[in-house]
Amino acid sequence: MDTATKKRFLKWQWYTIVVSMFVYAIYYFVRKNFSIAMPGLTAEYGITNTSFGVVIAIGSLVYGFARFANGFIVEKISTKAMMALGLVLCALSNFCFGFGVDLSYLITGVHEGPQFVNMLVLVMGVTIILNQYFQGFGYPPCARMLPHWIHPSELATKMSIWNTSHSIGAFSAVVICGLIMTNMGADMSGDSSVVARIAANLSASIKGWDAMDPELQTMKVMSYASHYGAWKWCFLIPGCVALAAAVLALLALKDDPTKVGLPELEGTGTGKDATRGVKGAHKAFLSHMVFRNKWVWLYSIANIFVYVLRMGVLDWGPKFLTEDRHMDIKSASWSVALFELTAIVGTIFAGWATDHIFKGKAHRMCVVSMIGAVVFLGVFALCPGLGPVISTVILALSGFCIYGPQALIGIGAANQATKEASATANGLTGVLGYIGSAISAITVGLIADNLGWTWVFISFIIVGVIGTLVFAAMWQAPRDGYERSQIFTASIARNSEND
Repeated sequence: MDTATKKRFLKWQWYTIVVSMFVYAIYYFVRKNFSIAMPGLTAEYGITNTSFGVVIAIGSLVYGFARFANGFIVEKISTKAMMALGLVLCALSNFCFGFGVDLSYLITGVHEGPQFVNMLVLVMGVTIILNQYFQGFGYPPCARMLPHWIHPSELATKMSIWNTSHSIGAFSAVVICGLIMTNMGADMSGDSSVVARIAANLSASIKGWDAMDPELQTMKVMSYASHYGAWKWCFLIPGCVALAAAVLALLALKDDPTKVGLPELEGTGTGKDATRGVKGAHKAFLSHMVFRNKWVWLYSIANIFVYVLRMGVLDWGPKFLTEDRHMDIKSASWSVALFELTAIVGTIFAGWATDHIFKGKAHRMCVVSMIGAVVFLGVFALCPGLGPVISTVILALSGFCIYGPQALIGIGAANQATKEASATANGLTGVLGYIGSAISAITVGLIADNLGWTWVFISFIIVGVIGTLVFAAMWQAPRDGYERSQIFTASIARNSEND
């Protein structure tokens, strides 16, 4: 490229990174709102951790499947159109959840009681699962789009910046929905029947409630009674934001440099041009670069353990901070928000360190990050007497470490599979990652209900150690798979000529 073209390319590159960051952050905004609403749903309707865990687990599996399936689909259609469609569908799912109580009443004809609560759980489960499926329209287009704009030599640094969209979206969700939960809803603190029902629900769901200071019990009950039904707005407001972001995606994003008259990136040739017209060449390429690539599989297996940790803290953070560390919902929301803020810094640092210290070898930085995550989660688990401030700081430091591997797995898999198969590779890592998320959802709920939150974090430590060992097994892996792809496509071309 000449100087003028390079300048124009860089401008469009950063434009694409920033716009897609914002759009993908909104996917998280209409996804992580659920974790802030969970304590309110428990207080008002007595929904248990185990029930939440089952819903989150099924939703995680559905999301992983959607990412995998859409990884194939997006190789053939417009990336920006898929992102916009997904946001519209996520918005509709959130609207349905926000009106879940009304839907349950229409079906059962009652406002309370076991029949109503069971129907509400069913409605909640269906809408969350649909939302998770539509969430699978978000990441595959980005995994396909960005390697066309960013060279492998700087992919870790710039994609790590892009990956902060996860944390920006989740941070926005916990802060805004935390404010919703403490400022909106109806004041029912003067209704003795509502107060009694909330007290009974919290007593049944929080382990050690009877041993809790009565003043703390009263404070918790009255905080929920004073903002009764606020959880609904945690879905209705984000749904409206998602519709606006869908319009932005459709109008502002460009699928690849050629759409604005720019050339393809230098040094990212895969040799696929030589196989155009060869029957079965694309399928063979995907098989060789993804499904028969041991490095992609190791990244995918490691993602199981990373997601157990990441989603364990993110999905259950407000729950364990309110129930085990006795924070109010506002303080718990800000604690999880700080977890996300430090995750942003950790993600960017991990990307920078990968390119500048480990020469683009993401798996080596993952080893370092996972060791740090194990240390900080260990301190949090084994020192339950830590005050709220220290607990928040330790949890935030674990976020700094956990989000490095979360970002780098997608980057490493994209590099190993090349830009031509990056979406499919990330689909595979997503499937296994969200199997980890499902495992986390079910086991955290069960362990919390039966053994307490300390054992949840002891389990996280064990998972972190295993994940570290998987990354360590990749220590000798190359930076990327472009040489591998060129050798393979050249052999296909030769064979087709001989035929």
